[in-house]
Amino acid sequence: MTERVLEILRDSFTKILIPGILVTIPLTVLAFSFALIIAVVVALIQFAKVRGLRQICRFYIWVIRGTPLLVQLYLIFYGLPSLGVVLNAFPCAVLVFAINEGAYCAETMRAALESVPRGQIEAGYCAGMSYLQIMRRIVLPQAFRTAFPPLSNSLIGMVKDTSLAANITVVEMFMTTQRIVARTYEPLALYAEVALIYLIFCTVLTRLQRAGEKRLAHVAQ
Repeated sequence: MTERVLEILRDSFTKILIPGILVTIPLTVLAFSFALIIAVVVALIQFAKVRGLRQICRFYIWVIRGTPLLVQLYLIFYGLPSLGVVLNAFPCAVLVFAINEGAYCAETMRAALESVPRGQIEAGYCAGMSYLQIMRRIVLPQAFRTAFPPLSNSLIGMVKDTSLAANITVVEMFMTTQRIVARTYEPLALYAEVALIYLIFCTVLTRLQRAGEKRLAHVAQ
C-alpha cells in the first residue's frame, strides 16, 4: 500500500460515497417501494384465487424469476427504443428493479398470507366482517409480520444489485468507481473501497432489520 494508493483512496472515498447517497439509496428506496406494491397486489390476487388474473400473475412471476436481471435491464433500456419507447437511465432502473423484485417479494407475501390460519378468516366472517376488513385487520398484519425478515433480506440484496444499473449508464457508486479506476489504474484498491461502502450500507440495514424484528416480536407479545 503505497502513499499514492492511500492518497487515491482518501480522495475517492467521498467521490464514491456521494453517488451512493444521492443515487444508490434513492434508487433502492424507490424501486423497493414500488416492488412492495406490486408484491402485495400480486400476492393478494393469488391468495384470493381470482381466475384469469391469477394465471397472469403466475406467468409474470415465472418470466421474471426465470430471466437474469441484467438481461431485463438491457431489454428495457436498449431494446424498447427500437419500438419508439425511450426511458432515461434512472427511471428505467427503478422500473426494472421494481418489476424484478416485485416477483420475488410476491412469492414471499403469498407464503406469508397462506401461513395465516384459515380459522381466523372464518372467525372474521362469523364476526360480521367483510372480506376486505378481514384482509386489512386480520390477515395482512400477520402476513407482514411473518414476511418482514425475508423482505428485509430482499432490500439488502437490492442495495447490492443496484450496481448493475451502471450497465445502463446510471452514475451510481459502481460506475463512479469504474471511472476513477480508468483514470488511476488502481482496480484492486478502489474496488475494495466501493465494496467496503456497500458493506457499510448493508450493515446499517441489517441493524435496522434486527431492530424491526425485535419491535415486531414485542408487539406480537
